[in-house]
Amino acid sequence: MLFSKKNLIGRLDAVNEFEREPVPTARLKGWKSFIGMYAGEHTAGTEFVIGPLFVAHGVAAFDLVAGLLVGNALAVLSWAFLCAPIAVKKRITLYFQLEKICGARLTMVYNLVNALMFCFLAGSMIAVSATAVGIPFDLTMPSLNDIYPNSIGWVVTVLIVGVVTTLIAMFGYNQVSRFANVAAPWMIMVFMAAAIAVLPEMGVNSLSDFWTVAKTKMWTGIPLEGQSRFSIWHVIFFSWFCNMAMHMGMADMSILRYAKKWQYGFSSAAGMYVGHFIAWIASGILYSLFLIESNNSLDFAPGPVAYRAAGVAGALCVVIAGWTTANPTIYRAGLAIQSIMPRSKTWKVTLIVGAITTLAACFPGLVMKLLDFVALYGLILMPMGAIIFIDVRLFPKLGLASDFAFRHGINYNWAAAITWILTLALCLALNRWNGVEVFFLGLPGWFVAVVIYIIGSKIMQRKYASAPAQPDKPLVTP
Repeated sequence: MLFSKKNLIGRLDAVNEFEREPVPTARLKGWKSFIGMYAGEHTAGTEFVIGPLFVAHGVAAFDLVAGLLVGNALAVLSWAFLCAPIAVKKRITLYFQLEKICGARLTMVYNLVNALMFCFLAGSMIAVSATAVGIPFDLTMPSLNDIYPNSIGWVVTVLIVGVVTTLIAMFGYNQVSRFANVAAPWMIMVFMAAAIAVLPEMGVNSLSDFWTVAKTKMWTGIPLEGQSRFSIWHVIFFSWFCNMAMHMGMADMSILRYAKKWQYGFSSAAGMYVGHFIAWIASGILYSLFLIESNNSLDFAPGPVAYRAAGVAGALCVVIAGWTTANPTIYRAGLAIQSIMPRSKTWKVTLIVGAITTLAACFPGLVMKLLDFVALYGLILMPMGAIIFIDVRLFPKLGLASDFAFRHGINYNWAAAITWILTLALCLALNRWNGVEVFFLGLPGWFVAVVIYIIGSKIMQRKYASAPAQPDKPLVTP
């Protein structure tokens, strides 16, 4: 039988993601795979939450447009010049690269934190999709104040969406990329069509009307009750750092290691300007209409809002948008856990990760706090990305040894551990005692991590100067 248990397990066992070896030349991919991947991943369920955030926080129309243009450009440059060259040079996963630099024990701690963060992010996307799946069943949607599941129906809906998402991720990068390539063009068309469809209801009857309505009814510069006021700087730094874990944190080494050239890092522009620019604006328009019709209600469920604007197509867009973010996120989390258990099949690990993710998605509080979480998880993972960048790009020029843990056979690089801890401690101090918002901590934090790691490595490597380093070895699965 085509779908027999034996046939399915055989296909899953045949998936090889090169977790502990470089990607071979025959498996490298062209522009199309990465354009589709980034466009699909970043035209996603998060866009139905983040776009309304700017409306709720009173961003002015000019600040939104200008801030998104600048912030998304900085994000693309971070992918292209920080992450992609290292990914193409090494062609190994972030997790294996960290093991070579930091040692197995420290990398294990990082991988557990990383996987947990990715599980929560993917879980929030499954929950967003569930708000659309539940529409035909008149499912009671969670409110902004809900933390725990509000009904059995909600839990069942989340479980169904979680199972489908996990199954796709279990088949590896090829299936994740293929799914995104198919879904991305359709999704962005629905985003745009839904926003355009509701413009007449907001008083936009011609192109010349749009900017006036945008300033007076959409992005008015006046926050909702209880929300802080966002400036252009909030928009710039949020759009730059909302994916900090992926580019400055180097998580997308695991994706871009398949790229034929480092210039493929610029394909992230498909996600930033199709997703984070157009989709955030479109979802903001939909949310603005919702606020007008609901007299500034603080409740928000992405599925019903999209259904109100575009019918069944809008609801399906929310479902698939959630999948296209959750799929690669679960894939990344699976790689993180698999690096801890290298003898386990990747698909089995991904199944476990998918189960954890689906359980987390049952708690709607994860979605309601999504924006704070997105900024926080990027900040937590950022120092290790700085460590990788310095170790690969600058250490040879500074006369310091790269891949120090691998060369000396140590399990714990204390210079890297101190860098991680002190960087986050300083960021916490800036936040608590100086009032610096989490959105603005990533940039100074990255430079702090660079300085601490260089100083710590100089001290540590002097200690090992008399100990013979191991000769370079080919990267093979032990």
